[in-house]
Amino acid sequence: MSSMSSSVIPSGNTTFPLQMFVRDTFTTAFVKNLIVVLVGLTLSYINGTLVATFFRHQTFYEDPRYILFIHMVINDAIQLTVTITLFVLSYILYKINVSFCCFFILVAVFTTRNTPVNLASMAIERYIAICKPLRHNQICTVRRTYIVIGFIWFICAAPDITDLFVTLATESLSFFHESVFCLRQNVFKDPILAVKRQALDILYFSCVFLVLVFTYLRILFAARALSTEKMSAQKARNTILLHGAQLAMCMLSYISPSVEIVLRILFPGRVLEIRFANYLIVYILPRFLSPIIYGIRDKKFRRYLKMYLLSSRCRTSTQRVAASDKNNL
Repeated sequence: MSSMSSSVIPSGNTTFPLQMFVRDTFTTAFVKNLIVVLVGLTLSYINGTLVATFFRHQTFYEDPRYILFIHMVINDAIQLTVTITLFVLSYILYKINVSFCCFFILVAVFTTRNTPVNLASMAIERYIAICKPLRHNQICTVRRTYIVIGFIWFICAAPDITDLFVTLATESLSFFHESVFCLRQNVFKDPILAVKRQALDILYFSCVFLVLVFTYLRILFAARALSTEKMSAQKARNTILLHGAQLAMCMLSYISPSVEIVLRILFPGRVLEIRFANYLIVYILPRFLSPIIYGIRDKKFRRYLKMYLLSSRCRTSTQRVAASDKNNL
């Protein structure tokens, strides 16, 4: 017994599973889906713990830095859920309804494009905190932070909403009742949309790259000038370097098709393994960075995270003891 293999094909700056005519064995398909689901559940648990820690402590509500961070965690969790759902569906179903596919694609694209723009916002906040400390509380208010988050969603969603409007105008109503492979170019077919998408992706990532370089250099110069703030500036500098690493991993989606072609030439008998490894490295692995940067590396958040985990364990132990006592009565 065999199962259609799922190839995760980059489309724009996100991926959507595509059933190919190369088949995985049932065992291989089961193992791949098990790995993806287990990794997804692990990341969901980590992200859920971070979100719970944030919402349980008032101190994080008043800090723009952590508000932007938790927004990125939630954003990545949504993207992870959508991409894993599509991956699993590509093994269970051959095609899905166009309307559902549109929804999945748009959510995946919005959340994928949000990540680098959110990184730029976090870098700017660190730049203001180090280089303009006296004005930080005036510039980076909670209200303005939520406005920035709203603006991030607007500039990331608006261009792709126009793709939907173009498709609604050019395709017949019956098209949205058909079933297709859930691939972006199978739904948004106009060639102009593909050109527009590539141009916007280059623009977004170029702007974010320039922001990260600018903020890193300004913080570097500030650290040299202010000896009393060297430690704080060094931490901010390291954080922005990690933001750069995240951005680089986000940009892997652009070069991964070329790398995959080269690997397929070098290892022609390992096509399915190469596609699966590409999916894990390019689209799953980067989701581990956010918890590491703030959940573990940041001292303040780490302290509250430990408190939350300890309280959860104590609560679980108390419930078990109570249940045991009740059974013994």
